[in-house]
Amino acid sequence: MSDSLSRKRPWLAALLAVLATGLGHLYLRRWRRALGWIVALVGASVLFVDPGTVDALLAGNPVDPLAIAPIAVVGGFSVVDAYLLASAQNALAQRRVAVEDGQLTHCPSCGKELDDDLEFCHWCSTDLGAFGDSADEIDGDDA
Repeated sequence: MSDSLSRKRPWLAALLAVLATGLGHLYLRRWRRALGWIVALVGASVLFVDPGTVDALLAGNPVDPLAIAPIAVVGGFSVVDAYLLASAQNALAQRRVAVEDGQLTHCPSCGKELDDDLEFCHWCSTDLGAFGDSADEIDGDDA
């Protein structure tokens, strides 16, 4: 698995998490975290929600909103977590390729600070010549 981070859209991660708990985390490629949220949702519904209420909800019948509040709370926390996780991943990806005066300050591969005199990262041995010297080559297109 590569250590490089790609930029993700926090609003899309949150929207996917609204559609289905864990889906936003799958978009972020956080498989275990998505599974954890699904287990939390199932656990909350088994422990705190009446089985008759779950059956009525699955059948499409109207249910008391307070009766399914534990499911909504877990789903809401999942949405917030997916949004914050995508935002944090973007901040980390931006920090890893920070450019100052046309020079890389951090390694695009491992994220550690670089020595200006070397053409490779002395932490992970990544050849920095492949990344170029300009911000345009490193940041790419944000679209």
